[in-house]
Amino acid sequence: MGTEAFTVRTDSKKVKQLDKLAKQQDRSRNYLVNQAIEQMLEMQAWQVERIEEGIKAADEDRFADDAEMARIFNKYKDNAR
Repeated sequence: MGTEAFTVRTDSKKVKQLDKLAKQQDRSRNYLVNQAIEQMLEMQAWQVERIEEGIKAADEDRFADDAEMARIFNKYKDNAR
């Protein structure tokens, strides 16, 4: 796979934080930015997939019934205490 350069503008504070982290991890700024991009792309792909699954389920009229919703609500209600 080939690589391609592009420019990103950000504030100086973020660049300094990135450089500090790169130094702490003995990595390059480029490496950390590529890792961040990869993680963001994976997360966004996962979210889109879950959304599409939800839309498909809704289109097929597959919804949680009242008992299932009560179970879910109570699960999180109990954890909030």
